[in-house]
Amino acid sequence: MYDVVIIGGGPAGLTSGIYCSRALLDTCIYEKGALGGQIITTAHIENYPGVDGMDGFSLMIEFKKQAEKFGANIKSGKINSIRLAEDGKTKILSVSDGTEILTKSVIISTGARPNSLNVPGEAKFTGKGVSYCATCDGAFFRDKEIAVIGGGNAAIEEAIFLTRFASKVYIIHRRQGFRAAGIVLERAKKNPKIEFILDTVVEEFNGSEFLESIKIKNVITNKESVLNVEGAFLYVGFMPNTEGLKESIKVDEKGFIITQNNLETNIPGVFVAGDVRQKRLRQVVTAAGDGAEAAILCEMYVEKN
Repeated sequence: MYDVVIIGGGPAGLTSGIYCSRALLDTCIYEKGALGGQIITTAHIENYPGVDGMDGFSLMIEFKKQAEKFGANIKSGKINSIRLAEDGKTKILSVSDGTEILTKSVIISTGARPNSLNVPGEAKFTGKGVSYCATCDGAFFRDKEIAVIGGGNAAIEEAIFLTRFASKVYIIHRRQGFRAAGIVLERAKKNPKIEFILDTVVEEFNGSEFLESIKIKNVITNKESVLNVEGAFLYVGFMPNTEGLKESIKVDEKGFIITQNNLETNIPGVFVAGDVRQKRLRQVVTAAGDGAEAAILCEMYVEKN
């Protein structure tokens, strides 16, 4: 039996692993995909304290090394469900390989994934012009005209990044206001390669084998037009990775986990950290903060029980 099992190996989960193992708790981190989470696709980090210019993958390698240095055991696998044992305290986790593991406490840090627009042509051209990762695919669009859909920090930051490669970047946003930070938005407005198309939504992605154009519509005038681009990068929010967990863990209408002030879920001894929880700001620094706090709460819970 473990003292704590951490579900998810992104910034929140790895930070929890550092703090839990450093507190001499028997700690296991389960990650179903690539260790590090979404941040590993980020080419340049400048808003994490003490880090300026490091890419996300390199930063997560350092997180991993530190967690393992203190004794965290990192495993590959997906946790399908959580349930309480008959004693009412022990948590039983079902793993994708058919095994079950016992633990005194749990930290859920499964993160979130990009939303899709769910418009015609999106699925057809995914990987053929439609992308959700500028760092991964930006270099394929050197000297081409492309579009970025969204109005948050990710959309604007990645639009700026894409100007390294593209000859023109259109930012398509459904309204006038932006959720992006002011300093990031100002950089985009000053960039000669960026053009804003506001009050506009994407209705369809078109092309033959690869993306060639986007049908867009102005939501004020209802006027439709065609934008000739060879690439489209979508940043329209996130979907929490709570599949299988929602049967026992309370979530909101969007699927994000609801917590008390102390990051505890509706199950005593099961805590949550990072992008998967109901919160306002989803950044590496807030994920790491959640991870540290959840770890301390786990330590207190295990000691008390």
